[in-house]
Amino acid sequence: MIKTVFKLKLDCLIFAANIPLMNNLQTLKTITRSTPLSVVMISSLMKAGAEGIIKVLGLGTVDFINKIREGIGYIDTISNEIINRDYAATVDLKTTKQYIDNNQLYLPKKISPLTSSHKLVAIGTSTGGPKALQQVITKLPADLPCGVVIVQHMPPGFTKSLAERLNQLSAVTVKEAENGDYIKPAHVYIAPGDYHMLVRREALGEVISLNQNPPIGNHRPSVNALFESVVPFGKSLVAVILTGMGNDGAEGMQHIKRANGYIIAEDKSTSVVYGMPKAVVDLGIADEVLPVDRIASAIVNAVKRN
Repeated sequence: MIKTVFKLKLDCLIFAANIPLMNNLQTLKTITRSTPLSVVMISSLMKAGAEGIIKVLGLGTVDFINKIREGIGYIDTISNEIINRDYAATVDLKTTKQYIDNNQLYLPKKISPLTSSHKLVAIGTSTGGPKALQQVITKLPADLPCGVVIVQHMPPGFTKSLAERLNQLSAVTVKEAENGDYIKPAHVYIAPGDYHMLVRREALGEVISLNQNPPIGNHRPSVNALFESVVPFGKSLVAVILTGMGNDGAEGMQHIKRANGYIIAEDKSTSVVYGMPKAVVDLGIADEVLPVDRIASAIVNAVKRN
């Protein structure tokens, strides 16, 4: 199969993982290291396992489509989903190989203690997010003086494994958010799939609230829902938009900007899909537009300044 892929010079490969997922990892590594190719994997979540899918997404795979059932009748459903997502037209193909080449652990640097309170970092991302988050969250220092809340567009079953993997690699504590969690410094909370995540302020601190209100722009969790909820943090907020398809988060970012929040957007050079960041950049409201490998330090500096 590998020789055929190289010969055809494809823009996008639809990879049906019908054998045990770990058996496909080496094949995917070989393909993505050798050609600027976007890979969309189709498999059953039950067969592949959420932990395995997260590892595959970390290899530079652009996206995963959950094959809910078998049979000829389901082929049209999958085909329509692929067409609607339009990977070949939206993906910056040169970034896939770059993500693989840069796939090393980043050892968090100790920084001087920061004095701050009631500050917050909010991050939104979609396609390409698992790898981008790995490059950002693993660089955050253990003495980060505020919490981080993240919406990553993912279906149920994935976000817990993503949080566990990031927790293993990071100096900060990473977990899947639960309703009623109080936000702690140097803790990262990832919205669970199929739940909107909001942040509200109470007398004892900042609390995470989860709900299953209708999807916003076809997304649940929604980046906009999170961003709108953190607008009251004003200048104490650092909001970050990473790689992703569409424009989820752009509307919330406008309100954050009006409240004097600090906005960081990933630039085109490292975005797997330059959609969500582009929507923010085009509005002219980003304070910094940076490659993904510089965003963690920008977050720390922004928290330090604000």
